[in-house]
Order: sequence, then structure tokens, then C-alpha cells
Amino acid sequence: MTSASHTHPLVYTFGILGNLVSFMVFIAPVPTFYRIVKKKSSEGFHSLPYVVGSFSAMLWIYYAMVKTNVTLLITINSFGCIAETIYVAIYFTYATKKARMKTLGLVLLLNFGVFGLILFLTQILCQGTKRAEVIGWTCMVFSVTVFVAPLSIMGRVIRTKSVEFMPFNLSFALTVSAVMWFLYGLLLKDVYVAVPNIPGMIFGVLQMILYGIYRNSKSNNVATEKELPTVVKVDQEQPTKVNCEVYPVNISSLDSENGEGKDAKNLEDFQINSQV
Repeated sequence: MTSASHTHPLVYTFGILGNLVSFMVFIAPVPTFYRIVKKKSSEGFHSLPYVVGSFSAMLWIYYAMVKTNVTLLITINSFGCIAETIYVAIYFTYATKKARMKTLGLVLLLNFGVFGLILFLTQILCQGTKRAEVIGWTCMVFSVTVFVAPLSIMGRVIRTKSVEFMPFNLSFALTVSAVMWFLYGLLLKDVYVAVPNIPGMIFGVLQMILYGIYRNSKSNNVATEKELPTVVKVDQEQPTKVNCEVYPVNISSLDSENGEGKDAKNLEDFQINSQV
């Protein structure tokens, strides 16, 4: 198969489609941060997915600038970098002091330390096409590594038999995004763009299969039910007569469920940021 020119209509078609789908995926966390702003609390959510997302976008922008013929990677990852930075800033504003320090440490480590080191070493030690190859390998390895996140979500679905934290629309969007960027990279014969999206397609299809298997599971209904506290009913005709039924509430178990819900949401957001 001969390589398609970067000016080939199909290259632009899949690149633009990839931009559109990835744009929708990047704005998926907006409801989460609207909730954080409204409640003025980070509520146990973690900043890691968004810091990693901004770091990943920075890597791909650097690669695209060095490679020179993958402009559509620059457009979507520039938007992604801005979006992730806004998410991190909002999180930093409403997080606890301890969470802020952790977030600041992550930003300094990844976005300044690791990225700065990659930038310095590739500029000093690599020249010409070799530089693009080294950056491409770095992007590819990092992107494939991040795809471990869907495994955690899938494991939770199998264990709990509930798809509460694996919405079909998100799985479908991520799969379509992976397909678009895979074809974009394939037509350009750019393995660094194409290869990371292969596991993205595989995991996306597996997630949709799992959704089909467990979407009607009773666990989905049970997960949304909450035990009620004691209800006391007073007979209006005989005020001294009290009819009450006691339903014990296990507060610790409810807190545990809420914690698991936050962890699952963090995994979901991490998955969002695993795209190219």
C-alpha cells in the first residue's frame, strides 16, 4: 500500500472528523466541573486525569510541530491543552490545601519537569528526522500506557455487573475517535499516530460489548437505590399513637459507595484523556 500524501482528501477527512469527535470528548468533563464550581468543592475528585491530559496534549503538539505535516494534531491538542489547563485551574481553586499541593506537585513534575527534560534532550541530542522519531516513540509509549485506565473500568463493570460508570455514549465516542485517528495515521503512514489508537479501538469495542451484556443487570438498579432513615408516622386522630418502622442505615457503607463512585468517575475521566 502506497503512502497517501498529507494533502490527500481522505487524510483531511479523517483528521477533521477526528478533531470533531475529540472535541466532544474533551468537553465531556464540563458537567463535573460545573458541579465543582456550583458546590465550591472538589468533592474527592482527583486532578491526575487532567494533569496527564494536558501533558499528553503538550507532547503531541511538540511532535506535530517537529513532524510538520500533521497540522490537524496541533489544532485538537491545542484545544485539549487549553481545556485541561482550565479544568486543573478550577480544581486547584476549589480543592483542599492538601489536594492543591498534590496537584501543584503533579504539574511541576509532568508539565515542567518531564516535558522540559524531553524538550531539552531531544533538542540537544537529536537532529532532523531522528528527533521526530524519538518524540513519536515517547508519545506512542505514553499513550499506550494510559490505555490501562479502561482495563480498570472494565474490571469494575465485570465485578459489580453494573455499567453505571461506563456510559455507552462515552465508549462509543472514544471508539470512533480512535478509528478516525488510526485511519489518519495509517494514510500518512505515521505509526506513532496509528499504533496508539489500536488498543483504543479494541478497548472501545470491548466496553460496548460489556455494556450490552450488563446494561439490563439488576445491579444497575440496585446501585441507584439508597436506604432511608427511620420514618416516624404520627396518627393525626390519636396524637399519642406513634406508628414507626425502623430501617437501619449503614453510614459507613454509604460513604464507601460514594468513595467508589468518585474513584470510578476519576477512572472515566482518565479514560477520556487517553485519546490522541
